[in-house]
Amino acid sequence: MKIVLTNPRGFCAGVSMAVDVVDQVLDLYKGRAVYVYHEIVHNRHVVGRLRERGAVFVDRIDQVPAGSIVLFSAHGVPPSVRDEARARGLTQIDATCPLVTKVHSEAVRYARQGYQVLLVGHADHQEVVGTRGEAPEATQVVERVEDIQGLTIRDPERLVYLTQTTLSTDDAGVVIAALKRAFPGIKEPPSSDICYATTNRQHAVRTLAPECDLVLVVGSKNSSNSVRLTEIARNVGRAAFLLDDAGEIDWGWFATGKEKVLLTAGASAPEDLVAEISRSLLERFGGTIEQRDVVEEDAYFALPAELRRQMRARGIDADSRRIHVAAPTITPERYGAVPLTVSARK
Repeated sequence: MKIVLTNPRGFCAGVSMAVDVVDQVLDLYKGRAVYVYHEIVHNRHVVGRLRERGAVFVDRIDQVPAGSIVLFSAHGVPPSVRDEARARGLTQIDATCPLVTKVHSEAVRYARQGYQVLLVGHADHQEVVGTRGEAPEATQVVERVEDIQGLTIRDPERLVYLTQTTLSTDDAGVVIAALKRAFPGIKEPPSSDICYATTNRQHAVRTLAPECDLVLVVGSKNSSNSVRLTEIARNVGRAAFLLDDAGEIDWGWFATGKEKVLLTAGASAPEDLVAEISRSLLERFGGTIEQRDVVEEDAYFALPAELRRQMRARGIDADSRRIHVAAPTITPERYGAVPLTVSARK
């Protein structure tokens, strides 16, 4: 078997920041309950590890005792949640991805300027709930092209579209094109709302999947960006499977054991799960690993302001703890074979 690892894959800077924030807060407040509003990221292994460390995940703010510490997930929350937390006297630490915050800010700005906001995304996704909550009277969600005909439009010349950050660029492009046909004067955001990590991981799969026999995507079923990677692989004609870990490998996927397998991971899937799956495949079939560099990522995100303030109050250099995300280091002990790294950049 030949395993082709996509680079980039796995944790993005926003997810790394959010997960690290929970770890840092648990370290700062040993002995105190730390509450997290919704799953910090959509990955059951990450959530399980943090729960074992003592994090308490809740779905409603009224489940958090007054005066406690609450963290907001990478997906963001609407202002109503912040207001409720403030009313309960909670210490709020906001781990919202800065790229999600960008979309929130755009929604507020355009609504104040008198625009109606057409938000392309999945209505029940936490990120979309948060963005819509920033300007509820001005925002309508568009999931599919068919939704356009049901929109209530005051002025076709005062429209702007925004997007959920984790959408498939292919699917979002279809809806956006339909919006532009229906409303030629619709305004675009200053830059794409689909985040760099989502775009890069999708581009890597779109580039490499055609040369492979099948595609394995590491990620949880409730991870939007992981599901989109699976769909993109299938759209280019390859069998693709989404799995949380090596325990979900179905050996019936492999007819000969000599397949060329593309292995990638969604932005909320930790690298140790990728390594575990690689080892499992090579232990069973033998073979080689090749890492293909499609896009270089080298991103830094700062910790949330409230956490930095509390760290400084304890004499901790918060600026030295900013999050750095770069390509993972592959070792034969961890992945099951000595890798060959090849550039696939164009």
